[in-house]
Amino acid sequence: MKIIRILMIILALGLMSFSAIVPVKALISKSAITAPDGTIVWKTESVDVGQIPQGTPKAIVFEFKNTGKTAVVITNVQGSCGCTATDYTKEPILPGKSAKVTATYNAANKGAFTKTVTVTTSGETTPKILTLKGTVI
Repeated sequence: MKIIRILMIILALGLMSFSAIVPVKALISKSAITAPDGTIVWKTESVDVGQIPQGTPKAIVFEFKNTGKTAVVITNVQGSCGCTATDYTKEPILPGKSAKVTATYNAANKGAFTKTVTVTTSGETTPKILTLKGTVI
């Protein structure tokens, strides 16, 4: 009985040593290695709105231009908290054209604030972090 258990353990360990390991290069697709054709140039990545009155939402517009050779699509826009609503251009942005991402901060609480908006597009390999800051009085 003990011999059967020992043989089963040896067999199991032996089979585990033959598990398939995919080389890292095989996991990276060619499209992940080459940069996207579309290039985005932001007019500004940080906006200081100064002082804003409490209870009055403040809209901040971030503009960018597609300087690439192919259309760019905004795939996701996410505010850093529920106090920042977002809106953005939904249509593909053609080469040479501009688009907007709007972040509206709900100025409910007094004091200084710094919020971010993360923008993911088909034209950049990493999301862009946009910053808005100011003081609610």
